[in-house]
Amino acid sequence: MDLTRRSFALASAACLLGPRAASAALQDAALTIPYRALTSEPFPVHAIDLSRIKPEFLRREVREGEIGSREPPGTIVVDPAKHFLYLVLHDGKAMRYGVGVGRSGFAWSGDATINSKQAWPDWYPPKEMFERQPQLRRAMRKMRLGLGMPGGAGNPLGARALYLWQDNRDTLFRIHGTIEPWTIGSNVSSGCIRMINQDVIDLYERVEPGARVAVLGSSGSIVASDHAHGAISSSDGVPPLHHLVRDPAALASRGLW
Repeated sequence: MDLTRRSFALASAACLLGPRAASAALQDAALTIPYRALTSEPFPVHAIDLSRIKPEFLRREVREGEIGSREPPGTIVVDPAKHFLYLVLHDGKAMRYGVGVGRSGFAWSGDATINSKQAWPDWYPPKEMFERQPQLRRAMRKMRLGLGMPGGAGNPLGARALYLWQDNRDTLFRIHGTIEPWTIGSNVSSGCIRMINQDVIDLYERVEPGARVAVLGSSGSIVASDHAHGAISSSDGVPPLHHLVRDPAALASRGLW
């Protein structure tokens, strides 16, 4: 049995048999090695505590048939309901990653294109977010493109970002890393697709600008609204931002992008 099949079998057993089986699954090198600390990056990428992430959300190669449709190699397919992102490979295979997706009221679906990609991206909250939460400015600095947060270990966008456009317009949605990997597998963001940093680095190396991104759902289109990439209303139960901006992780935990 090859490592990929063995990994899948172990993860499946973990889901069925509970914590003890999950612990056994995490002893498999094919699952755990990709999540060791990375020492070649300009900022720290720490080893992931895999005990806080369900084994099914760890990176693995699967058969393309799992996606439910045939897509050209290089296509990214996101299944928000299952919290999976697939990259279609050759020979009927796909790479599957666990993701965090938009919470209630921030979900979207449809097609987009990767317009560009960036390592250790800066974060520029949209103007609507500053209008709704002016205290956020305290966590920002004046940068080349306006008020933002420089890329780095504490930036909520993590180690990489893929910028999604539709009809030659920035949707303000991103596929990006996270400083809270334990949120993978949940509905937590304001519409962006978040990944474990080691996974988004892997995806970044495999895809190029121009690649198609298909997000499964019922609406059939991506809507770039003031909710995109972080703008929220006070009805979401988020405390005033002056309690959050002292700690970038607090921004992440509240899904403010």
